Amino acid sequence: MIISREQLKEYLKSDKEAMRIEHKKPKVFRDEIWRFEIYLRKLEYYMNCSKSIIDKIMLIYYKFIFHKMSVKLGYYIKPNTCSKGLSIAHIGPVIINDYAHIGENCRIHVGVNIGGSINEPKKAPIIGNNVYIGPGAKIYGNIKIGDNVAIGANAVVNKDVPNNVTVAGVPAKIVSNKGNIRKL
Repeated sequence: MIISREQLKEYLKSDKEAMRIEHKKPKVFRDEIWRFEIYLRKLEYYMNCSKSIIDKIMLIYYKFIFHKMSVKLGYYIKPNTCSKGLSIAHIGPVIINDYAHIGENCRIHVGVNIGGSINEPKKAPIIGNNVYIGPGAKIYGNIKIGDNVAIGANAVVNKDVPNNVTVAGVPAKIVSNKGNIRKL
């Protein structure tokens, strides 16, 4: 959770590094995902730190821009659910439950759904650090995903996953003990 201007800068820097972007500013026609993440982080900052009337105006502005970008890109990600180092791979549907928590350096691909179960919609997955989530993966329920985990394409994860493993399949099972080898 961003609670200071220094943390905002740290989150923005970590997100940029996680997406492996080397240029200084987002390009107009090419960096929509990076711009989305910048708006997400600035919205989080103003939600958590707004004190003055100008801060409240900025909060309204960033809520509006964030909503427009979310609809345009097909993302449903509530502020303050993702830690620093977030990397969204592609434009397309990504849905993250309001109550989910995603750790540092998570890479999310298109078609990913992270949600609660029908019986407990407010209890959503807690995802550890350095997790790779492949295209089309579905993660739901009151579960915990460990650190350094790789989740394969179209996997359905509905049970806890330990650290340093790769899971795949429907329902997801451990297929390797290598885990996520992509580190920053």
